[in-house]
Amino acid sequence: MPSLSKFLAENRALTEKEADWLQHLVGDWNLVSDLLRSDLVLWIQSAEGPRAVAHCRPATGSTVYYEDPVGTLLEADTDSEIPALLEGAEPLCEPATIEREGREATGLLVPVRKDGRTLGVLAAERPVSEGGRSTNEIRQHELGLRVLRMLQSGAFPIEGAPIPPRRGAPRVGDGVVELDGSGVVQWASPNALSAFHRFGIEGDMEGITLAELSTDVLQSRSPVDESLPLVLMGRAAWRSDMQARGGTLSLRAVPLTEKGQRTGAIILVRDVTELRRRERELITKDATIREVHHRVKNNLQTVAALLRMQSRRMKSDEARDALSEAMRRVSTIALVHESLLQGSEEAVHFDEVIDRCLRLAVDAASATVHRAGAPRLTESQVEVRTEKHGRVGSIRAEEATPLALVVTELATNAVEHGLSETGGTLMVRSERIGSHLVINIEDDGEGMGAAKPTGLGTNIALTLVQGQLGGTLTWQDRPEGGTRAVVDVYLDPLTL
Repeated sequence: MPSLSKFLAENRALTEKEADWLQHLVGDWNLVSDLLRSDLVLWIQSAEGPRAVAHCRPATGSTVYYEDPVGTLLEADTDSEIPALLEGAEPLCEPATIEREGREATGLLVPVRKDGRTLGVLAAERPVSEGGRSTNEIRQHELGLRVLRMLQSGAFPIEGAPIPPRRGAPRVGDGVVELDGSGVVQWASPNALSAFHRFGIEGDMEGITLAELSTDVLQSRSPVDESLPLVLMGRAAWRSDMQARGGTLSLRAVPLTEKGQRTGAIILVRDVTELRRRERELITKDATIREVHHRVKNNLQTVAALLRMQSRRMKSDEARDALSEAMRRVSTIALVHESLLQGSEEAVHFDEVIDRCLRLAVDAASATVHRAGAPRLTESQVEVRTEKHGRVGSIRAEEATPLALVVTELATNAVEHGLSETGGTLMVRSERIGSHLVINIEDDGEGMGAAKPTGLGTNIALTLVQGQLGGTLTWQDRPEGGTRAVVDVYLDPLTL
């Protein structure tokens, strides 16, 4: 089924601004659905006729739609006001008895308007209640009707209302408080009363300013969000947290207006004490993990520096080369931990690691070469250029370390055995489809010929690819000259 964005994009009668307005409505209409305990269906005019493009079920009541109505065209012989309302007619503003999937229900149609133009029709439909409605349900229904009137006049959703991206957004089922234009509590749902009582506000709240009630229990030493007073008075469509006695309440204000004048507000409240505690634990855990990676990186860099110092003291060329290779491998592992410091998850953006592995391989490979762009130490040095094509993307930290070592070893071998005398280009070509990753490390040097690659670096790369990554490593002669090493692995799924 096409998404709302696709429906709106295909509707040429709507401007981009009007389409954004409908998207904003659908993003916040669960408030209306929960207050009215009704299913909401958004109808817009399409080339074929009125079409349902979005649907919302209430979290506080039963639904009248078992089958999703999105995409449905209004039948031509249906006795409905929707076509007339889409043309700009005034609504009857009275609920009508309808039938939905063999059951009796009541429906209310409200035009969705912006700047005096009708963009669509909102149908609010709920099953017929067999018994009487409670006071709680009646008050919520009245608040829902006030929001519908704002919707009809273009005042809802509230334009430019920034909602902080904090989890634990309160909904109608969590608790509702009704304020008048002065911020005085007119009514509070049982869930809202329970939340405020746990917070330290005792007794009946009606007839008292919510800001006054809250000020008495706020922690004097705790920082207070600067938007909290506006939320408690219902003057701004905002969200804010309030802390006291070790607990945290999340509050959201929805100002109610009539003819452009603020007449009251809806305050949604939710006890998020446990949620905020878990968030703090996650922040602490994340900081601890980052610190561990930081210390491991520093320790590995220290080891690499010690190996470098020791290699300079070696009189034997073989011992000096062995220590230099060990230093390079330790530095490669340090690169992975440094990359883990940059992200918020236990995943490595491996393309950045490849760039640094290539520089490290060329710089440490041989004294007879220098990297393109780096200073030339002697006139006899040859130049090696590096190129990278394709993308690897993010991979798990457990796979990043062996893969980085493999890329560094193969790149170093390509420089030492293929480019150290002639210079040329070292290329890494990556292709990833889902979990399947193929990395080609190529050089345009002399090529292997009949010889097969040997040595410690080759054995390390083979062991890591076959043992830890469960893949294959092969070498080929390039038709245009040079050697190609092909790493073919299947990565584990990345879960964030």
